[in-house]
Amino acid sequence: MDRYAVIGNPVEHSRSPRIHALFARQTGQSLCYDTLRAPLDDFVGTVRRFQAQAGRGVNVTLPFKLEALAVCDHVSERARRAGAANTLSLSADGLIHGDNTDGAGLLRDLRANLGLELAGLRILLLGAGGAVSGVLQPLLDAAPTAIWIANRTPAKAQALAVNFSDGVPIEACGYAELGDQAFDLVINGTAGGLTGEVPPLPDDVLKPGGICYDMLYGDAPTSFLRWAAAHGAGVMVDGLGMLVEQAAESFFIWRGIRPETRSVLKQLRAEI
Repeated sequence: MDRYAVIGNPVEHSRSPRIHALFARQTGQSLCYDTLRAPLDDFVGTVRRFQAQAGRGVNVTLPFKLEALAVCDHVSERARRAGAANTLSLSADGLIHGDNTDGAGLLRDLRANLGLELAGLRILLLGAGGAVSGVLQPLLDAAPTAIWIANRTPAKAQALAVNFSDGVPIEACGYAELGDQAFDLVINGTAGGLTGEVPPLPDDVLKPGGICYDMLYGDAPTSFLRWAAAHGAGVMVDGLGMLVEQAAESFFIWRGIRPETRSVLKQLRAEI
């Protein structure tokens, strides 16, 4: 049976094994998908050992998406553009191909599952790590009016803005420099929600009735979505749909079959 896994630290909470089990059942594929916790200082070794044990592919989650790109022998254009990889295909000859399905997953969740159109919107991205870099190009391609990136370390946000500055205008700053800016859509790509933290945002950064999207998900509303509710958000969504959609893209890369996602997302919501 072909072996796959999601690698992260922490990773035990991940619903990826459940998602891929549902995909496999739906499509008649025979595979085994597990969680794999990598030491913070040995991501590469963890991947190589899994590959040596006949692993066929891995999804990569926090905090290894940037490091995952460096282990690849070949990368897709979207992974190269993002500077991060979340899907690795492991071949028997030891080669690794990297891809990034985060942006495709986010856009499909926003458009197909939530019925949102991004053209003309002002978008604020929180954070400047691998989660944000993975979704920037697809968001730019959706033709928003403007994209801002805010991060605790402004220099990291500014570096991302420079790397992606050939399309829609991108502004980069620290949270305190957001000033009186207001946005239609605020996307949280920070890991602060894992510890209950919310970035220090101005109270009026979200337009009345605006959209708040957290790439994280949990059994209860995340700390960012609780902030959104207290600040007049009209739409509040966690990242479970993004997780399912990017997983479907990974499944297609590995197996050549694209699973149907809506029923899987509905089942996961019911289980949560």
